[in-house]
Amino acid sequence: MTRASSAVVVQKYGGSSVATPERISAIAERIARSQKFQPRIVVVLSAMGTTTDELVSLAHSVAKSPSGREMDLLLATGEQVSVSVLGLALQDRGIPAISLTATQCGIRTDDAYNIARIESIDTKRIVEELDRGRVVIVAGFQGLTRDHEVTTLGRGGSDITGAALAAALGASSCDICTDVDGVLSADPNKVPNATQWSEISYEEAIEMASSGAKVLHPRAAEVCMAYDVPIHVRSSFHDLEGTWIRGESDMVMEQAEVVGVSSEKRIAKVTLTDVPDRPGIAAQVFQELAEANICVRLIIQGASTEKVGRITFVVDDEYVSAVRGLLAHWKKDGLAREALIDTDVSKISIVGSRLASTPGLAGRMFAVLAREGINIDCISSSEMKIACVISEQYVDRAVQAVHDEFFPSNDLTKQNVSN
Repeated sequence: MTRASSAVVVQKYGGSSVATPERISAIAERIARSQKFQPRIVVVLSAMGTTTDELVSLAHSVAKSPSGREMDLLLATGEQVSVSVLGLALQDRGIPAISLTATQCGIRTDDAYNIARIESIDTKRIVEELDRGRVVIVAGFQGLTRDHEVTTLGRGGSDITGAALAAALGASSCDICTDVDGVLSADPNKVPNATQWSEISYEEAIEMASSGAKVLHPRAAEVCMAYDVPIHVRSSFHDLEGTWIRGESDMVMEQAEVVGVSSEKRIAKVTLTDVPDRPGIAAQVFQELAEANICVRLIIQGASTEKVGRITFVVDDEYVSAVRGLLAHWKKDGLAREALIDTDVSKISIVGSRLASTPGLAGRMFAVLAREGINIDCISSSEMKIACVISEQYVDRAVQAVHDEFFPSNDLTKQNVSN
């Protein structure tokens, strides 16, 4: 791995930030301003606007369950368009720039199509181009296996590309430039009075992202935490400071605080009933889910009665068809008498430092849902998150109500404690 000879800044722009030619031109102007102060810039782009969704729809118009190699080869084309268009826009402004696909800049992944993970990056080409004074524009979301097959990293994968490049290049920061001003206490489209944080920890960012906050992919935060690369989540449309994500400061070491309320709608709850109460059953179920590349978001195993129990887990709705393929096999093998899939559910979570060890936070959340007449289906908790599965029809109301409990609109002091 070749390191850059001086500090590099990695800027990642999402699909909404490059959705139109006008927005790409604005990004080019922004990069031109940045280059005056930071000459070594690597830019990572997503596909323009809804391009990826349109490619997915195209695939479904010709195949019942498109996946695998051909699907990745198709989806990777979106980013190739956006990086080349930005390259043209920068060159038109007299800024030396070069656009590169994952193949051209040595991003190697495993061979898990559609959800590949980055194994290594050969930064030699990128460093050479930076040394020539060029802005390097890299196609996000994609990689190449050791057998030279194109892969994609899954939804939000351009964040992962940006984080991995920042780590590989020893960047001074990884700027995640998006359509919001920073990391907020809730989705501002659902909660108008959401609070913007000036700084949060890597751990809090990971929990918020894995609980449904769309501002950053959790795998990107994990990479930056592992390599101690600060993340700056900020707006693509102005130059104001956003939210810094980095290691937790000493001054908040013992302070518990809810930093966010998040939700997920595109999920499904799977329940296996009358599961035999003997060693190895849960292991077999979740090993087979892993072998099918199905990511499980939440697991609850009920206490056994009369030598049978119940296992409930939550998956993203994109995995429902794959789970259905396993259910008949599990029933036939006696792993469960019945298998139920409920897609009319959502998950609401509160996230923060040491929630589980702070008395009263869970009770306050449950009391709010009770006052709203919202029934809780499942509950899961960790040191930094308390999550409830509820009916999808109530989730927006639940998010606003729970947010109001922990972030009263008249409390103007709710800023990151590092301020």
